[in-house]
Amino acid sequence: MTNSIALILAILITGFVVTDLYVMDWGAVPFLFRKLVAFIEYLAFWR
Repeated sequence: MTNSIALILAILITGFVVTDLYVMDWGAVPFLFRKLVAFIEYLAFWR
């Protein structure tokens, strides 16, 4: 991963979190975190 791609991803993620804070009152971040944990457990099962 190049530095420019990493910077763009960091800006996008930060923008999403800030937008979620002000618009959805932290509704999407916990939802996505729960889905990420479930996905990691699913992948661990297939390992």
